Amino acid sequence: MPMIDLHQKNYTLLENVLLLNLSDGWFFVTILFFVIYCTILIGNISIFTIIRVETHLHSPMYFFLSNLSLLDILYSSATIPLMLFNCITGKTKISFRKCIFQLYFFVSLGGAECILLAIMAYDRFVAICNPLRYPVVMSSRACASLAVTSWLSGFINSVLHTVMTANLKFCQSDANINHFYCDVPPLIQASCNPTKTSKILLYVVSIFLGFTPFMYIVISYVHIISTIMKIKSSEGRWRAFSTCSSHLIVVTIFYGTANLNYVGPTGYSLELENLASLLYCILTPLVNPIIYCLRNKEVKGAFKKYLRHNYFTVSR
Repeated sequence: MPMIDLHQKNYTLLENVLLLNLSDGWFFVTILFFVIYCTILIGNISIFTIIRVETHLHSPMYFFLSNLSLLDILYSSATIPLMLFNCITGKTKISFRKCIFQLYFFVSLGGAECILLAIMAYDRFVAICNPLRYPVVMSSRACASLAVTSWLSGFINSVLHTVMTANLKFCQSDANINHFYCDVPPLIQASCNPTKTSKILLYVVSIFLGFTPFMYIVISYVHIISTIMKIKSSEGRWRAFSTCSSHLIVVTIFYGTANLNYVGPTGYSLELENLASLLYCILTPLVNPIIYCLRNKEVKGAFKKYLRHNYFTVSR
């Protein structure tokens, strides 16, 4: 009598992915997403433009901030337009090819931001803890190399996730995922082949690219705060801390939502999981311009100067 493999399943080629439907109460959800997306674009484009136009902002700290703004523009554009389309039309079905395309860019840009935030912490560490060496260590060439490294790291990391996800097996030609956009964890959950290897790879890479830079940032800020506390002048301490407080807030928001989404505890409710993923893809790009504009006198001053100059130019 032939042996029967009880674990054998009929796999099929996945053609479409069905996302969560956002069309219920679509008017309010659409308005909300539209306002958020416009705020992200206007805020980050403004910061990017001001830093490029104003020569006194051509320093390593603002160079990395302009890269962060560009990343946030692309990062939010990888998900929010599709969610807006979902809200308006109620169409949740997208082809698997488009899903993989979205996943690749979303994961790559998120990974690049992880590395870039760690590089920005290194910039603050050198500026505060080794100020005499700062011009040499953070030269224009070094800054460009570090920025390129962050972008390349994200795109190379995304190749691993994309290839792994594209090779998952599914039991139906249309797969339902409990998510608003295509991401690795929900696609792994929707697959019907053994996913232990995929989950381990996702966890290991997330730890390496997400948690390791976060721990580096924590260690850097321990040294930074220790150095700041040694400054005798209270005004000097405040000035030094104000240059890195905005970055620290952004790091807390980004890594908090990212680690909850990818390497956090399992078994929490679907609503909390979806909320974490929404915060991860929307909150950081939204608050970055607000935090850096409201808490940075140089950026605020440059922005006012830019508006005043263009206003008078138009008036003439």
